[in-house]
Amino acid sequence: MSKRIKIFDTTLRDGEQTPGVNLNIQEKLEIAKQLEKLGVDVMEAGFAIASPGDFEAIKAVAAEIKNVTVASLCRAVEKDIDRAWEAVKNAVSPRIHTFIATSDIHMKYKLKMSEDEVLERAAAMVKYAKKYCSDIEFSAEDAGRSRPEFLYRIFEAVIAAGATCINIPDTVGYTTPFEFGNLVKGIKENVKGIEKVDISVHCHNDLGMAVANTLAAVENGATQIECTINGLGERAGNASLEEVVMALTTRKNYYNITHNIDTTQIYRTSKLVSSLTGVLVQPNKAVVGANAFAHESGIHQHGILNEKSTYEIMTPESIGLSQNKMVLGKLSGRHAFEDRLKEMGYTLDQEAINKAFEKFKELADKKKVVLDDDIQALVEERVSQIPEMYQLVSFQINSGNKVISTAVIELNRENSVITEAATGDGPVDAAFNAIERAIGMELKLVDYNLRAVTGGKDALGEVTVKVAKNGGKPFIGRGISTDIIEASVKAYLNAINRMLSEIS
Repeated sequence: MSKRIKIFDTTLRDGEQTPGVNLNIQEKLEIAKQLEKLGVDVMEAGFAIASPGDFEAIKAVAAEIKNVTVASLCRAVEKDIDRAWEAVKNAVSPRIHTFIATSDIHMKYKLKMSEDEVLERAAAMVKYAKKYCSDIEFSAEDAGRSRPEFLYRIFEAVIAAGATCINIPDTVGYTTPFEFGNLVKGIKENVKGIEKVDISVHCHNDLGMAVANTLAAVENGATQIECTINGLGERAGNASLEEVVMALTTRKNYYNITHNIDTTQIYRTSKLVSSLTGVLVQPNKAVVGANAFAHESGIHQHGILNEKSTYEIMTPESIGLSQNKMVLGKLSGRHAFEDRLKEMGYTLDQEAINKAFEKFKELADKKKVVLDDDIQALVEERVSQIPEMYQLVSFQINSGNKVISTAVIELNRENSVITEAATGDGPVDAAFNAIERAIGMELKLVDYNLRAVTGGKDALGEVTVKVAKNGGKPFIGRGISTDIIEASVKAYLNAINRMLSEIS
């Protein structure tokens, strides 16, 4: 009989710690709802005490999500635990996730505490958290570099204090699969009461072994795995949910493990997270990369045409990729559009459908055929909508290889139109300079990415920018259009409006 593994997703917490990623509450809610649809068992919605914004986002997710346990991370400190409980207390299934470091290097240089002091604090804080809710997870930070004998002691103490899940993090991605598997095995064999709790693992990817270490842990008794969509996270990121899940699914004959994930939601979840975080997925990324099911070699193509399993160990359909079942264009009606949204898995209210349909009609006038990826881009653009202090009225560009690029931008602010012109090194630079003059603010473009949503000369272009002011934190902006200059202008304004909304 196969055993079931729990999937703990920390995209909204550890994933958001990816440098340059800054999600607002609406975006976190959208990702949370998609994670619920994906079928994760636990979602870590944030670190409640880290900021007021994180606290409010966790609170909003806890109130919205009904079928998934919602957790907040907190240090082994009373005020952290109090704040975490305030954030998750309205969840249908709340969890407090507390941690303290257990490696010699962390205890000596960061905590400046002895082993006994750390053990005493851990047990006391688990007991303190237990007064709030029954589901308490305890993490031994940097367990991968901790003495196993100390881990046995501290895990026994926190289990006795009421922990329902113990987590073994490879916090800095230091271990190898053989080492990490043995560490998990040793904990399972030497910790009194371990059979009463879930054994969780949280692996980082600093040496590129997060997924391998996670799977090694599963083979040695782990019952919960912590991961993120697209492997997002600190430094080199975390174990990738889609890679771990599809390894367990594709090699079910080897692992004999089941899970609750609806794998057909994997691709859409990956695209949503990539779009909202502004972190693009590399083409050769396993499972969800653009090339994951692409075959260029003649030998491979011949094999695929005769029998797909010659070069595909999993099907595109298994992760939610499929051919278009219906061609949509400018003559398509609302009913066909709504049906297509439902087929794609979207559940939108009427106002959202109306707005998406208007954008679809505008796009259909420019493109002969609107594809699924175009519709997905239109729908997901609405998630990033924030109060628009500045709105684009019009833009005009003069550019060429023998002239200095010039842009004229008209912006609306509080029913007043501002017009400014500027030059630049190319049309995009000129447009951005004109926008900065119009708003009276000098900004730094930290990052700029342009990709075609679909193929063809009429492809919808998606631009993602990261903008910062005076060396401050970057804000992500996103814009889509068949005109890449317009998409760039929309993205720049989106980032500026996001920045201004947070300042105000």
